[in-house]
Amino acid sequence: MGPMMDFSEIERVLVVTAHPDDVDFGAAGTVANMTDAGIEVVYCLVTDGQAGGFDHSIPRTEMAAIRREEQTKAAAEVGVTRLIFLGHMDGEAVADMQLRHDISAAIREVRPQVVITQNPVRNLDSTYGSHPDHIATGEATMCAVYPDARNPFAFAGQPCAELDDWAVDEVWVMLGADAHDFIDITSQLDRKIRALRCHESQHRDPDAMEERVRAWWKSIAAERGRSENTSAEVFRVVDTR
Repeated sequence: MGPMMDFSEIERVLVVTAHPDDVDFGAAGTVANMTDAGIEVVYCLVTDGQAGGFDHSIPRTEMAAIRREEQTKAAAEVGVTRLIFLGHMDGEAVADMQLRHDISAAIREVRPQVVITQNPVRNLDSTYGSHPDHIATGEATMCAVYPDARNPFAFAGQPCAELDDWAVDEVWVMLGADAHDFIDITSQLDRKIRALRCHESQHRDPDAMEERVRAWWKSIAAERGRSENTSAEVFRVVDTR
């Protein structure tokens, strides 16, 4: 059982995820706690989720616009009003220098003490959690945190180089088999659910989704020794100082 996490000294947080709705499954309750505490939280979306959904009648270019709007509404539910959309193609994210540059630029612009992102390592117990875009986003983000964003000589001649370098203190990796630290989100659970429900294009049966994920977050709390009817989100905290 890991410790319940404290964020009393954090001023700014950047959340980097592959797709719209990833943050809402993994960390929206924590984000709501943070914004309630006066912390500035910014979302950085690598792709627009063009390959998501189930309605074949929606053109993929239209789906991108729909998912940006859904994520913007979901962010507002948990107190986030600033979103950075990098515009990479859904299903094709790779941890190359372009993605590292784009995430590094977001880090230098936001200047967060904490970056929340996805697991850079495939979890063989979680097929859906280990989407290749998730892994690529986690890996590129770790590379951006170190060495890229803090190296004043990185990306010479590119837009990122025009921004002052910045060193992130910690990376919080969402979920994963080795995610032992947790945040109690019991008081924020309804807001988290409202955020998830904003992603209407992704849910064939929103009520079934809600029932499933409520049980999941309760089980996460129970596994960490929390009392009945509490919910939690879990992270692996990586010290990157």
